[in-house]
Amino acid sequence: MKKVLLGLLLSTMVFQTVAVTSASASQAPVSGATKSQSHLQSDPVGAADTMNVDESDPDMPELEPVTDITAFMSRAGVERAAAGAQNATTKSTVNLRKGPSTSSSILRNLPKGEKLVILGKADSNWYHVQDSQGNLGYLSTASKYTSITGAAKSGLIVSRVNLRTEPSTSSSVIKKLDAGHEVAILKTVNANWLQVWDGQGKVGYISSSSQYIKIGGSGSTTPPSSNAQIEKVISTGMKYLGTPYEFGSNRNSTKTFDCSAFVRQAYKEALGIVLGTDSRKQGEWIKSNSTVKKSISSLKRGDLMFFMSYKGTSASSYSGINKDKERITHVGIYLGDGKILHTYSKASGGVRVDTVKGKHWEYRFLYGGSVLK
Repeated sequence: MKKVLLGLLLSTMVFQTVAVTSASASQAPVSGATKSQSHLQSDPVGAADTMNVDESDPDMPELEPVTDITAFMSRAGVERAAAGAQNATTKSTVNLRKGPSTSSSILRNLPKGEKLVILGKADSNWYHVQDSQGNLGYLSTASKYTSITGAAKSGLIVSRVNLRTEPSTSSSVIKKLDAGHEVAILKTVNANWLQVWDGQGKVGYISSSSQYIKIGGSGSTTPPSSNAQIEKVISTGMKYLGTPYEFGSNRNSTKTFDCSAFVRQAYKEALGIVLGTDSRKQGEWIKSNSTVKKSISSLKRGDLMFFMSYKGTSASSYSGINKDKERITHVGIYLGDGKILHTYSKASGGVRVDTVKGKHWEYRFLYGGSVLK
């Protein structure tokens, strides 16, 4: 009897040891796998593919006004107008006044031959100008007083920079100038600072570093190309590779993202374009402001891609579905060459680049479109 009980006890111990060893082996990480590799590799097809499918994008309330494309293009036009600042010379003596009115106090009596920069018009009767001494004021638009001699030198902001009240980092910030904003250069203060006009009524100082501004010639009115803008969006998005996924993430934080929060952040940070807070709102924005593209082959780099819910890894899982009636549950940024920049689950490693073709992403694709016209 003792031998029988001892035999049963030994059998039980062997069985438990084998079970624990098998479980540990199945949970052990694959040798050589790293976080950086996981978010750059294409998502696999098969069992792992079903484990890493995206969590449906939640409906989110709007936190701030969404950018209307007409307003955005209009704003871009105003920004480019900064390059329209004109150099001028006085043809006769004229008063430079504090305000656009003859009842306003006189700052200076400008002599004939005084060099000016005309920043714009306060109305049909008054120019807003800067004189040769750096004073800002107003003078009559009557042709007998001034002669336009050419366009002022312009500069294109290439990276977000502070417009300050004085040429010093300790001075107050008037506003932030975003990439793509064109300014008129009024004066080179020293090797480190420029005095500029923002085209929207503000004069201040910015760093002269090529990191922040590309200085153009007189009369340059060439706007930043859409390609340059798209590349800025993509480079902004790529810097968040590996940022963790969180369903319903905080739209005011970059510590975690869900799919629509990531897309929203890339466009907002790069170009100042504020898209809707969830993928359905972003999809409606594209329908209202752009051209809808239902073929992946017609997409361009930087276009948004919208997807329906996951139903399987094969094309047959999506056959017979009327995609016009499907709800958007996912969004990403098309990179070209059949790849997408997006985030969709915690298991997938956060923000990453994936291949679309031949994967469930291709079968789930609803439509896409450009944020920029």
